[in-house]
Order: sequence, then C-alpha cells, then structure tokens
Amino acid sequence: MRASLPSRWIRSGFLASLFFSTLTGFAQMPIFKRYYIADMPGLGWLAEFHTTYTLHYISAALFIALGVFLVVDYLLLHRKTLRVTLLGYARAGLLFMIAASGVLLAYRNLPGYRFSPLFVVGLDFAHLGLVVVFLMAGLAALVSRKGWVRQN
Repeated sequence: MRASLPSRWIRSGFLASLFFSTLTGFAQMPIFKRYYIADMPGLGWLAEFHTTYTLHYISAALFIALGVFLVVDYLLLHRKTLRVTLLGYARAGLLFMIAASGVLLAYRNLPGYRFSPLFVVGLDFAHLGLVVVFLMAGLAALVSRKGWVRQN
C-alpha cells in the first residue's frame, strides 16, 4: 500500500502561512502606507505595525510547525517513493535560512539579549534578501513546472 501525500489542507495551510508571513513581513516596512495601499478599503490593517507584527509571528509559528510536519512526513513515509528535486533542495535551504534568521530576529527582541547594531542590520537585510530570493525561486519553479518532489 502506497503512502498518500500530505492532505490538501496541510499544503493549503503551508501556502497560507507562507503568504501571510511574506505579506505581514513586508507590511512591517512602511511601504503599504507610503504607497497608499493601506488606504484601500479593507487593507488599513497593513499600516498597523503591532497588528502585522503579531500576525507575522503567528503565521511564522504555523509555517515552522507545518514545515517540520512536512519534513517528518517525507522522511517517515515518502522517502522511498518520492525524490526531492534540485530546486526543492534549493527552496528548502532558503526556507531554513529564512526561518533561522527569523528566529534570531525574534530572539533579539527578548529582554536582556542584545546583538550589535551592525549584526542586527545585517540580519534584517539577510532575512529580507532571502525572502526575495525564495520568491524568485518559487517563480522559477512555477514557470519551469518543477515541484518540490518527483516520483522515484
């Protein structure tokens, strides 16, 4: 009996958490207010820093939980029937680095823990730059129709 792929709900939740993490991450920069996107009906919350900050942490936690689930699911159930593509490994590596830099940025916000200002700026740029590279890799995967995995 062949193990089934993760349910549509898990994949949809993963994509939704990725979308909201990206949206709320960009919303923490003042671009939505500056370019009047937040003035459009229903999008005013994108200009509220504390709202986007909280939603970013919630969606990032969901993203990490579902990502761990998908990795464990692959390792335990699908390793013999599916093979991770080269683009899949690249995107997984980017997601790992995004999550690691995000965890360090969250750690920086805890009381009593300080990084040098130069390190924080570098971490911010690395986190943002990795997200942009990940989005470009996702676009390349979409255009080339290469998924994360393929049948063995």
